[in-house]
Amino acid sequence: MPSVRSRTVLTACATVSGLVLVTACSSSGKNAGEAKGGVPVVEKGKLTTCTHLPYPPFQFEQKGKVVGFDVAVVDLVAKNLGVEQKILDTPFENFKTGAFLNSGQCDLAAAGMTITDERKKNVDFSVPYFDATQALLATKESGATSLADVKAKKLKLGAQAETTGESYAKGQGFDPVAFESSDAVLNGLRTGQVDAVVIDYPVVQGWLKDKANADAFALGQSIETGEQYGFSVKKGNTKLKAAIDKAITDARADGTYDKLYRQWIGPLPKGQS
Repeated sequence: MPSVRSRTVLTACATVSGLVLVTACSSSGKNAGEAKGGVPVVEKGKLTTCTHLPYPPFQFEQKGKVVGFDVAVVDLVAKNLGVEQKILDTPFENFKTGAFLNSGQCDLAAAGMTITDERKKNVDFSVPYFDATQALLATKESGATSLADVKAKKLKLGAQAETTGESYAKGQGFDPVAFESSDAVLNGLRTGQVDAVVIDYPVVQGWLKDKANADAFALGQSIETGEQYGFSVKKGNTKLKAAIDKAITDARADGTYDKLYRQWIGPLPKGQS
């Protein structure tokens, strides 16, 4: 598996402090190549991944490197293809449209992204690699433990923009404050912009490992939405999709998936071994 050190992190027409950066504002088609098995890649020797930072524990910066569960799983794909993973940080809204896949800047997108029928219109998804649950996190001061409490107390609710958490909140009759990233969601709670948020449960788990967060916020209701995450590729890219599916399936079968889950997410869900 390529080491974390070997990954190059790119930003789309931007720079981020602490990361190895290369501007990526146009298609890299002239540098395109093939990986093992004739899998097309937008840059020879690389598997270029679109993501949106930060979104711990799936992808985030740690000591100047981008790490996380999604990163580790995609590394398995890159290893099988005989290439190195390169990460491109892009706005999350691009994942719904497949813009950076269609423009030839990325081979796949990995961003803790829920598979939905609407998104399937624009991209092809891998087999599911993660069963997701939403959760409510509220300030202890608010006393809210459910969305019903948020509504009854007329509290301000927040969510990350363009996510299924935001969609769920809207479907329940809320008009949530939209934040651009998960870090911004947490900061909204810290600064009192909102009293509670709806976001993926693993993200909340990560936040609550910080004592300051655990002292200030309380985990409320778990929201079972039946969501599953998938990696996306450009529509019709069957060879890469097959390679991703194989890496996920093999990792589940040989125990690698469970090892990575424990490392980045935490204890396995009940009934899963």
